[in-house]
Amino acid sequence: MLLPYVIALNQSQSENFIAFYNENRGMIEKELVKYGAVKFQNVPLQTIDDFQQITNSISDKFINYIDGNSPRTKLTSNVYTSTEYDKSQVITMHNELSYSPLWPNQLYFTCLDVAETGGETLLADSREILAAMDKGIVEEVRRKGVKYIRNLHGGMGMGPSWQDTFETQDKEQVEKYCSSNGVDYQWNDYDSLSIIYATKGIIQHRNSNESVWFNQINQFHPSQLAADLYDALKLMYDDASEFPTYVKFGDDTLISEEIVKEINKTIETVTIYPDWNINEFLVVDNEIVAHGRNSYTGDRKVLVSMAK
Repeated sequence: MLLPYVIALNQSQSENFIAFYNENRGMIEKELVKYGAVKFQNVPLQTIDDFQQITNSISDKFINYIDGNSPRTKLTSNVYTSTEYDKSQVITMHNELSYSPLWPNQLYFTCLDVAETGGETLLADSREILAAMDKGIVEEVRRKGVKYIRNLHGGMGMGPSWQDTFETQDKEQVEKYCSSNGVDYQWNDYDSLSIIYATKGIIQHRNSNESVWFNQINQFHPSQLAADLYDALKLMYDDASEFPTYVKFGDDTLISEEIVKEINKTIETVTIYPDWNINEFLVVDNEIVAHGRNSYTGDRKVLVSMAK
């Protein structure tokens, strides 16, 4: 299926986009379930404030990037930059916070600065990923589930700190979040924190009840690290499970590099590379559509908000 579904606004709709969105919410939600992503063109979006005004007017159920694992900057109460990895890197496909007990249902994006080349926000239908995936891998994920391990430093170290991850300096607040959401945690030496969370890896969509591929096995597996970083981490830690991020099956059996290669290969077959233009507003159903980022040249500024 071609992604995203595009709605090109006329002048009147553009000038009154918030009213247009709210008046046509039923139609938009229907297309979101069908396609998984809807892009509006000719939306007056020049600044962060423009983006926040629109998102605040169409949703009141925002979630912060608490428990998130990617580097990004919080610009306002509910607006973040997209993941800030080096522009030379491709960010592999993922459903936002699928390794966490609290993931967003919808993602809102806009691009204020379009890259010279590349920089597309990649999209892939998670229903199509599941249908195309090797049946043996699907059966194993369904049977065992997926377990994510994150080792968060206390202020100095590799990867994110627990303070940045949970947007707090308060250990009791972190413990309350973990205990309330079924996340196992352990405080370690040097004020570091290990958290372990088990997920299904394949879920049913909250509205349509369709089965969707919903995990980040490929992003958390050590085989996906850059070679120099992988070598450095092996020198620092006795076991890969001590790396900043790690993943295995829910029954603690290992996920092989061959499985991860097959997952990436399958996802690539259904991945779409839609170009960004200015004055576009993209809505993504996070359970139906995975997203990523192509490498790019020049400057690029993409904003995101996350909502239930």
